[in-house]
Amino acid sequence: MDWLKQIEEWHAWLALALLLGGAELVSLDLVLLMMAVGAVVGMVVALTSLGLPFQILAAVGASVGMLALVRPGIVKRLHAGPELTLGHSALIGKQGLVLDEVSGQGGRIKIAGEIWTARSYDETETIAAGATVDVFEIKGATALVHKVPTLEP
Repeated sequence: MDWLKQIEEWHAWLALALLLGGAELVSLDLVLLMMAVGAVVGMVVALTSLGLPFQILAAVGASVGMLALVRPGIVKRLHAGPELTLGHSALIGKQGLVLDEVSGQGGRIKIAGEIWTARSYDETETIAAGATVDVFEIKGATALVHKVPTLEP
């Protein structure tokens, strides 16, 4: 039991942080992780040789701050998941290949393996077959496109 008398305060804070961090692996709620960060702050304050009341105050303050300010944003991001775009809105921003000349009157392009009717976004522009286009908008079953600029030597 002599080893118990040799334990310094920062050892206890480190042990508490490790215990809370390990318990977080079981709960996966992020509450215990925020409290573990508070225990690490208490350990840092203990290393500066401030008294136990300051250590407890710093640990509690850091834990409450983490729970109030950091955890809600992390939980929101974790529960949001990836943003899914479905239907024709998923084609906006994709590139396609012009099959039949596209003008303000119409034409055909191939986007993501599908053939679509298309019109030039700029009604005065005519895009030749074989050119690459960007899809700006989908109106009904018609894609509004603009030619991808190419560098000419």
